[in-house]
Amino acid sequence: MAQKYNLKYSIREYTAEDKNAVISLFRNGILEHVYPAFFKAMSDPDHIGVALSISMAGYVLGGSSYFQALLFGGAWAGLVYYCCHEIYEGYMKRRLGTDMADIQASFLDNPDNGFWVAEAEVNGKSKVAGVVAVTGRRGEDEDESDGSSGWNGGMMGAQEIAQDAGDGSYGEVSHMVVSFACRRKGLGAQLAQKAMDFCKERGYSRIVLDTSSPQTAANSLYQKLGFVQTSSHSNTHANRWFSKLARINVMRMEKFI
Repeated sequence: MAQKYNLKYSIREYTAEDKNAVISLFRNGILEHVYPAFFKAMSDPDHIGVALSISMAGYVLGGSSYFQALLFGGAWAGLVYYCCHEIYEGYMKRRLGTDMADIQASFLDNPDNGFWVAEAEVNGKSKVAGVVAVTGRRGEDEDESDGSSGWNGGMMGAQEIAQDAGDGSYGEVSHMVVSFACRRKGLGAQLAQKAMDFCKERGYSRIVLDTSSPQTAANSLYQKLGFVQTSSHSNTHANRWFSKLARINVMRMEKFI
């Protein structure tokens, strides 16, 4: 049992009884990125310019109507929000229909994989407060294993990775979510450490994870833990115009162990 910042919790392997709580936590954790993504997208100079232009058009077409100006500008903002929502909801549905559909078979039945939950005592009751998973990749090509394409270079180049990657095996960390009530209390770092310890035990040469640009708090944590961005892309698996309007970048971060 770990205790930090007056929060009592334990990290243990997932069991079937955790399924509903884990799915709910995962669903909420993914969809909460929609608003940060929307505000980040709307602060882009291009979106500001378009919103102002559309508002002005509404003002003129409405006969100097401020209401029409707000309506036109709001329609553009609504379109951007819809794009952000579709991207994260689409990701959530894909994962719930694949590896999260049967956590036991996807993770626990394979010794190279792992799935853990953090159980915390909140208001005198025990509840699932966080999750993290690891998928082992042994000698696989990354682009083939994760299905992404169009990666751009980051702080560490492909040649450096190839030189340091050893046998090419690595652990892919995913599904790391901490409930809102238990954040900023060290739980996220403990879950990440659990995943890293597992990767060391399995002999992986490095740890890989994918994150998105609006996840600023998570990205800051990963950097503090020694992860560096190695590449990025804008392929969110949604309609390409949705991706362009949402301005979301998917970033790959890695750490050698």
